Amino acid sequence: MEVTPVFADVDTGVDDALALMYLLAGADVVGIASTGGNVAVQQVCANNLGLLELCGAPGIPVSRGADQPLSCPLRTGEKTHGSRGLGYAELPPSNRRLTDYDSAAAWVRAAHSYPGTLVGVATGPLTNLALALRAEPDLPRLLRRLVIMGGAYDYRGNTTPVAEFNISADPEAAAEVFAGWAATAGGDEPHVIVCGLDLTQKVAMTPELLAELAATANSATTILSPHDERGTRSAAPNPLIRVIEDAMRFYFEAHDDRGHGYLAHLHDPLAAAVALDPGLVTARPATVDVELAGTLTRGMTVVDWSGRWGRKPNALIGIDVDPAVFFDRFITQVGVLARRLGSPNVH
Repeated sequence: MEVTPVFADVDTGVDDALALMYLLAGADVVGIASTGGNVAVQQVCANNLGLLELCGAPGIPVSRGADQPLSCPLRTGEKTHGSRGLGYAELPPSNRRLTDYDSAAAWVRAAHSYPGTLVGVATGPLTNLALALRAEPDLPRLLRRLVIMGGAYDYRGNTTPVAEFNISADPEAAAEVFAGWAATAGGDEPHVIVCGLDLTQKVAMTPELLAELAATANSATTILSPHDERGTRSAAPNPLIRVIEDAMRFYFEAHDDRGHGYLAHLHDPLAAAVALDPGLVTARPATVDVELAGTLTRGMTVVDWSGRWGRKPNALIGIDVDPAVFFDRFITQVGVLARRLGSPNVH
């Protein structure tokens, strides 16, 4: 099978971590950019380095991104992801260092190293990508495709009534990115795919699916339950499954507190899966822009489905997915990775 070179830009909280695991299991991850979002950027860097150590892939370069969004204060999401971003999970220490260049430069380096073949995936605020686009306006032409987890398209927001977290955390950056890809829109179909809340909330991890993942990894586990004492730690012998269960328990609890039930939407792992196989989702071309001035709608992703703006589509908007197909892939890929880490001699 073809192994896809992927560059990931993440604000590593719980679902970003699972997205990275999925990519490490099935792609050639050539670099990781860290951006502040779910937690501050320094903690994101630590999480990324620790995850690479856990997954036995310490050689991948990790860069630090901007400390702040382009034009607004940093807003983080510890209530959903925990004070260190990974819920109750603890990662192994890592002696690896960050690159001596920042995340914007890392985007540009990766794009020039893999021209026409690199797939970019961004699962956090788009600050790093906007800065990279300023440095290299040809970035959209250099990438094979870009997948963005962000926005809410004719759908309610999860940060304001109309805005999704990643876009609303740095709306100016998101607007620059969509404008940059619009500048390359021509007769061909857009090669940026967006996965908004209307799509990603169709994909919900449950305790039962988590148990299937543990079984695939050949790891003993106990099915998580809303009746468990909060903060109960995983006793799974497999190191990757243990981290996943401890992170997901916090994520389940956060979703339950918000009235979603004892489950968790896997926003970022779905974007990672689409990065490797766009055919996983049904997508429709349209023009996307970001509201910057609205007193009630700042950060809203506005989509012109009917072409009223007279502008060419700059994005493929994911509108549907089969959750069963996604989870079959996710459980298989991450389960195999976990099994290998739990039994280093198994390939």
